[in-house]
Amino acid sequence: MDSMRNNEKSDHDPTITETACAEPGIASAVADNGSGTWLNRTVGGAGITSALGDFCYETTTVILPGFLAVLGLPAVALGVIEGVADAVASFTKMAAGFIADKLGHRKLLVLVGYGLTPAGQVLIALAMGWPLLLLGRLVSWFGKGLRGPLRDAIVAQAISPSTRGRAFGFHRAMDTVGAVLGPLLGVALLGWAQTLNRADQTGPFRMVFWLTLIPGALAVLSFLVLVKDPGHAPNPALQFWTTLRDLPARFKRYLGAVGLFGIGDFSHTLLILAATQRLAPSLGVVQAAQAAGMLYVLRNGIQVGASYPIGMLADRLGSMPVLVFGYLLGVLTAALTAAAFWFSISSVLFMGAVFVIAGLYMAVQEALEAVATADIVGSDNLCMSFGALGTVNGFAKFFSSSLVGMLWTAASPIFGFGAAALLMAAGALAMLRVKQA
Repeated sequence: MDSMRNNEKSDHDPTITETACAEPGIASAVADNGSGTWLNRTVGGAGITSALGDFCYETTTVILPGFLAVLGLPAVALGVIEGVADAVASFTKMAAGFIADKLGHRKLLVLVGYGLTPAGQVLIALAMGWPLLLLGRLVSWFGKGLRGPLRDAIVAQAISPSTRGRAFGFHRAMDTVGAVLGPLLGVALLGWAQTLNRADQTGPFRMVFWLTLIPGALAVLSFLVLVKDPGHAPNPALQFWTTLRDLPARFKRYLGAVGLFGIGDFSHTLLILAATQRLAPSLGVVQAAQAAGMLYVLRNGIQVGASYPIGMLADRLGSMPVLVFGYLLGVLTAALTAAAFWFSISSVLFMGAVFVIAGLYMAVQEALEAVATADIVGSDNLCMSFGALGTVNGFAKFFSSSLVGMLWTAASPIFGFGAAALLMAAGALAMLRVKQA
């Protein structure tokens, strides 16, 4: 597919649909499933694998700050470790996409990526200080960057273009299930482990890290057994910079819009902090923190529930219109948060509405940015394109949270979230221009 318009037209033109499905990967997937249903073995297997993978590393993420505290490491150590790990994951996505397009070994590389996550957990469980913690996080996040774009390319070619929205919506919902249950499991396991080992403060944390190896290993096994790579012919002559330069011009404009929106798309840990500060005057600091944490769980629940319906809507209307609408919901999230500080709003219902809107826009963004990428680019450079998308998103979000945090500290949260809203609005406008191109 060279453009989004071709994909949208294929929903109504059976001739175009048959032509699109004649691509090698898509054709084999449809043949395997008889009726060409989107929920095939590959899509289901990728969803289960993602849920298990998120169980593995999200369980660690929620208790890692406490582990650093009992090791006596300063907060800045966590910031450096997470920042470096995120940067490594972002760069790896681009390199992984290029290597997969060049060599064609997508499933093997995805398996390696999922295998590196529990390998990193082992290093973290053994850590006595920051060097091994950093190494363990780098190994896990390198694996995350390695597998992401390749897995998305396999899913994209395992179904017909007219059902990509539903397939990616389901996959992102499963991914978020792991992100919701993983932290809850981590907290519960830590409480249980503390009853078994009270002498050594680090012991309960290490026990939880070792237990995360179980879902990590199951993730590797499920991808190996359930997921079938539709196949992608290797291209040994592929050159990195040449391939990057030759990506479709429309896709480059699309990446520009994604990046512009992403620079305003702040980490939602800042949203939790904002809710805590706004609710503290009426609830007290401790209860406000608890309420903000539950609102974040609500946000994740909304994202899980909305992902598949949003995918269905995108299959009917096209991914671009729904993605633009999702970006506008992101603008509304930032604007309402700024308004909460401007008007000194301390209402749980108001902040709850902000988190609901945040869950909706995250569901759109997580599911449909990948769908739009598959709609715009051809199958020959699909892995490279997904890698480019991941890299742009990674670096943009790194800058966004830093920007909002600095403006919050230097001026006020109104300036921080107001700037985020303006940048996201500019990204939405740029995406609208890409849609109309």
